Amino acid sequence: MEELPRVKVSDSIDTEGALVVSCFPSVSHVSSIVAHYLIERLELKFVGGVLHPRLPPVALVHEGKPMPPVRMYAGKPICNMERCNNVVVLVSEAPVPPRLCLPLAESLLEYSHQNGFQAGVLIDAFSHQQESGHEVIDTDDSDETLLGIGATDWAIEQLNGMEIPLLEAGMIAGMSGVLLGEGRRRKLDMLCIMAEAAGGIPDARAAARVIEKLNQLLPAITLDTEPLIEEAERIETQIKAMIAHQLGSQGTSDEDGDGPNAMLYG
Repeated sequence: MEELPRVKVSDSIDTEGALVVSCFPSVSHVSSIVAHYLIERLELKFVGGVLHPRLPPVALVHEGKPMPPVRMYAGKPICNMERCNNVVVLVSEAPVPPRLCLPLAESLLEYSHQNGFQAGVLIDAFSHQQESGHEVIDTDDSDETLLGIGATDWAIEQLNGMEIPLLEAGMIAGMSGVLLGEGRRRKLDMLCIMAEAAGGIPDARAAARVIEKLNQLLPAITLDTEPLIEEAERIETQIKAMIAHQLGSQGTSDEDGDGPNAMLYG
């Protein structure tokens, strides 16, 4: 039998009653943006990661220091939940191989049980423009939808309190799907917040909508989303300028109107 992934974390950290925010790769890098924002704003410290031969053979380098692809950060901002006074962020930019999702989930959940974690929030995203593995039935006409999934009645109550509509039907893939399924089987207080994203490009606006909801769980620190909105506007302006430049160049080269983009101009 293949060895389970090993969670290697500093023994000096206090995780008793912690709220865990899990951020595995998602559409438009929404989960990664949320993770890095929380790590910076909550001043969380790198405390360890996960080891396994099937994980991508890469090291993330930050400020000249290598880190494992699946990393854990921790700190003590007070959260708005009973008995919770620690926050842990679990993050990976590298996709987890499908065959490793269940073993990794089992290792993480066993570690959380042994160390007295209180609850988990999974951050994910979906898009109607980009393949994500998720099948989400979105009846909202808005392109800025937030949807929630709860593994327990407590988790459903938290989503209702944050005014996040529940996903009525669909299929959630990857680490989020496995963790939610295992969470319900084990009766763990675990919820998932899914943001509708643009698809294809980093979507800081979608990440900001998620952070605004997380702010209700972390009232001790105000999570100001304005910097993310400003960054989203800057990225959008750059992309629009590049598209306009590309279309303009193609239009110039097709002066006779018979080029492939002629129909774009009527």
